Amino acid sequence: MRSDLKKKEILKRISDIEEGIAKAREYLQTGAHAHWRGFKPFFKEKVRDGKILPPHKDWVKNVFIPNSERALRKAEKLIDRLESIE
Repeated sequence: MRSDLKKKEILKRISDIEEGIAKAREYLQTGAHAHWRGFKPFFKEKVRDGKILPPHKDWVKNVFIPNSERALRKAEKLIDRLESIE
C-alpha cells in the first residue's frame, strides 16, 4: 500500500518535470510561458522599468533544462527501484 502511494507521487513528479521541460523548450522557440511560475527565482525577481523580466534564454537552455533532465532521470530510477522491489 505504501509503495503504491510513493509510486503515485513519483509519477506525478515525473509528469511535472516533463511539463516543465516542454514549457522551457517552447519558451526557447517561441517565447511562450515567459512568466511561468517554474522560472521564478527563489529570492528576487529582476525588474526593469516596473516590469518583471523573463528568464534569460541562456539560463533556461544551460541551467534549467539540464537540471530538469537530471531530476527526471533520478525520478525514473526511483520508479525502477520501486518496481524491482515489488
